Amino acid sequence: MHSTTKLLHSIPVDPLTGAVSIPIYQTSTFVQEAPGINKGFDYSRTDNPTRAVLESIAAQLEEGSTGIAFGSGMAAIDAVLKMLKTGDEVVAIDDIYGGAYRLFEQVYKKFGVKVIYVDASQPENVYRAISSRTKLIWIETPINPTLKISDIEAIAKIAKANGCLLCVDNTFASPALQKPLSLGADLVVHSATKYLGGHCDLIAGLVVTKDKELGEKVKFFQNACGAILGPLDSWLLIRGIETLPLRIRQHCRSAQFIAEFLELHPAVDRVLYPGLKTHPGHSIAKKQAKGFGGIVSFSLKEDTEQAAISFVSATNLFQLAESLGGMKSLVSHPATMTHKTIPPVRRRASGVANSLIRLSVGLEEPEDLVADLEEAFSKLEVKNSRPHAKTAYV
Repeated sequence: MHSTTKLLHSIPVDPLTGAVSIPIYQTSTFVQEAPGINKGFDYSRTDNPTRAVLESIAAQLEEGSTGIAFGSGMAAIDAVLKMLKTGDEVVAIDDIYGGAYRLFEQVYKKFGVKVIYVDASQPENVYRAISSRTKLIWIETPINPTLKISDIEAIAKIAKANGCLLCVDNTFASPALQKPLSLGADLVVHSATKYLGGHCDLIAGLVVTKDKELGEKVKFFQNACGAILGPLDSWLLIRGIETLPLRIRQHCRSAQFIAEFLELHPAVDRVLYPGLKTHPGHSIAKKQAKGFGGIVSFSLKEDTEQAAISFVSATNLFQLAESLGGMKSLVSHPATMTHKTIPPVRRRASGVANSLIRLSVGLEEPEDLVADLEEAFSKLEVKNSRPHAKTAYV
């Protein structure tokens, strides 16, 4: 059975009414038959029927044992980190998402958790960074926003040989393209706000574990700390997941089209997209994923922050905003937006240049999106060709 068919028919019909849409159980508590005797639910922080269906779907999508839904992607990351203790170490990708870096450095560092950052596109860097205290390896692939590719299977073998857990942030690829658990990872996290939701109308996070016992540990923190996803947002996320395979196909097609256009543009210095054969991670991405995703990053030949800001402010169809993975195309400037919390020296060393621009390619016709980019480039050229105003001395 094809994955799209399997996904659609993994979403159950309501057994009470026959409704094809999952009911939204907008309730905080449940009547019990006797103390401790109930119909499987007692309080919605601990469990909720709508959220339970979502968590089951998430586990099936990622081919894992346990899905756990959170109120945001950051809450999902936080729950994984809560399994660590003082003195533990994490080996993480160097160009990590800014929100995760902030959580590592400004929250968990003061509790005695040390993070070592490496270029994980080379597995040997991960191996060399591991010590006897390393308990977790943390990677994103593709990485936000430089789109470096890490070899999940190779790093999973390193993790297993050294008694570490491997957690993969699978937000950019989504389970429609890539399944890290089947490649050896122990945990997968998602900002489900992005491709899984797909409509920019919710904030959500997911953790999926390969092992049931590990899932119970994460589930404990979900309940104990309370960063749950509510029933309405759970329902919205289920609705988004139903169209995920179809949306991802179009995102990938359009992103490839735009990347090839940008690669030939004279104002562009470098295009970062795994679907290009010139991308250093192309072969690994092709091996471990069914497609290359809907994010394209590129840097301008005029490597200045002001040039990038001028460009992202000049597009129309690509709307300037945080986030990604929605039906409408978005553009952002990572250095001043998603990655501004990372120190400039570290940011530039990891590949996030001042002129780097990130495109989240939506579902519009790709020819219209290219025309929008062409117009933005032309505005940039006109601005750069203007003579400098004379200084008036008085």
